[in-house]
Amino acid sequence: MTLKIGVIGTGAIGRDHIRRITSNLSGGRITAVTDVNEAAANAVVEQYGLDAVVYPDDQSLLAEGDIDAVLVTSWGPAHEQSVLAAIEAGKYVFCEKPLATTAEGCRRIMDAEIKHGKRLVQVGFMRRYDSGYVQLKQAIDEHVIGEPLMIRCAHRNPESGPNYTSDMAITDTLIHEIDVLHWLLGDDYKSVQVSYPRKTRHALSHMRDPQVVLLETNGGVLITAEIFVNCRYGYDIQCEVIGEDGIVKLPEPSSISLRKEAMFGTRILMDWKDRFIEAYDREIQDFIDSVGRGELQGPTAWDGYIAAVTADACVKAQESGQREEIELDEKPALYEGQAVGQA
Repeated sequence: MTLKIGVIGTGAIGRDHIRRITSNLSGGRITAVTDVNEAAANAVVEQYGLDAVVYPDDQSLLAEGDIDAVLVTSWGPAHEQSVLAAIEAGKYVFCEKPLATTAEGCRRIMDAEIKHGKRLVQVGFMRRYDSGYVQLKQAIDEHVIGEPLMIRCAHRNPESGPNYTSDMAITDTLIHEIDVLHWLLGDDYKSVQVSYPRKTRHALSHMRDPQVVLLETNGGVLITAEIFVNCRYGYDIQCEVIGEDGIVKLPEPSSISLRKEAMFGTRILMDWKDRFIEAYDREIQDFIDSVGRGELQGPTAWDGYIAAVTADACVKAQESGQREEIELDEKPALYEGQAVGQA
């Protein structure tokens, strides 16, 4: 059976998912698309030679489209409306982060899914599908280094755009670490504090960069996360878990080593899409396969809620300069035992 997929939003990530489903993956076919820019939606249909209908909006796509599932890859503030509509229509839905822009929005999505009585939503936290993070998860679960005590990680981008703001360092950038570290440890966050080192001269006047976030889990693990979005030298993701008996570290992306002009080194990636391209492939393939089995196993709406609550606390800590508590609602029964997501 081929899964018929509708795509809501044909910007950069939506277009990239259409490319991988059409060219790289198996078991899925794009049959419907929509975008607020109808010309962009028509252009992507033409570019990939899709046998797909272009709809004026998400509501008409869900009501009239010949689809089994949808990908929500639109502008973040529009996600909640589309996901809720998909649940009401009884469609499986893959939603890129954020699931919703507020914790309350995530709660509404969970309530709708619980009312439906079955998981329909998978959230796009692709790092759980990255081979390096999967290896870290395995090492932690198998107690290779004993109990984790500390984590040091970094999320560095070569530069940020003119509309990037200090809070986006949390909501758009650190959000991936928030999810993947929670998944690695299987431990909820307890508190957060944010500090600002000396500002880089490459940051625009309206923002503070870099930032250092200190997260504490209920189990006592301390996480130091550096966010540096104008580092200039490349796109660099680092993660090191310090345990009682040893240390495990995220491997570097594979690259040839070069000896030239009295220097030795390897190239550093500049684009996040290149760094996690295989993880995106595995993530969407898992969604297609899971829908085919009738049971999703990737990141849940509850995971999206945890990320939203934690991000809100981080932004509050940015503003207050103080240690802020992170408080979650009780985990609904629908999401108990849902802690997978690796390839």
